[in-house]
Amino acid sequence: MNIADDLKTFCRQVRARSQEHRRALGALVGADVPGQLAAVLRQELDSMVRVIFLLAQHDHAYRGRLIAASVKGRRWPRSGARGYVTEREMVNLANRLQGWTSSVYKFGCAFIHLSDHHDHKVRDPFLALDSVEQATILAHLRNYHAGPRARRPHFDDIVPLLPSVFDKIAGNLECYVKDLESGKDLELSGLTSG
Repeated sequence: MNIADDLKTFCRQVRARSQEHRRALGALVGADVPGQLAAVLRQELDSMVRVIFLLAQHDHAYRGRLIAASVKGRRWPRSGARGYVTEREMVNLANRLQGWTSSVYKFGCAFIHLSDHHDHKVRDPFLALDSVEQATILAHLRNYHAGPRARRPHFDDIVPLLPSVFDKIAGNLECYVKDLESGKDLELSGLTSG
């Protein structure tokens, strides 16, 4: 395959994954499986941080190598260094742009991996977060999703907002994929981690 074919394949697989997430979320809403809602949201966020990472690579030859590796099911090599790009590197970069990515990603990871978050009927996973992570997530939810209204919300107060959060992430992801298809670069200079 050539670079154009790899890009087309990569964007198709990102969109297919996103469409599958949307169908899964639709099936899960109202099924009283909030951990699964959070896991699907986290997977959509995974796609977004990967596309953001690609857009931040101004060396388009390197970007093309990353896309080719993804299409072939291989890990992403670091540019000019030994080793591979880590999830942490991608999340940190996306966090510089979004400001909330790291907290939401970490929260969602706990629903993908077996953790104390799966005991959410007894122990509230949102209240288990440190105060900075809670504040970051709440600021985003209140600014973009009109809630939760409770002064000190619990996980159950956040669950009804997850479909809206998913829609926002999926919409942003689609915009980023279009930018990738257009060969655009993402400028992160001047942005702070938040």
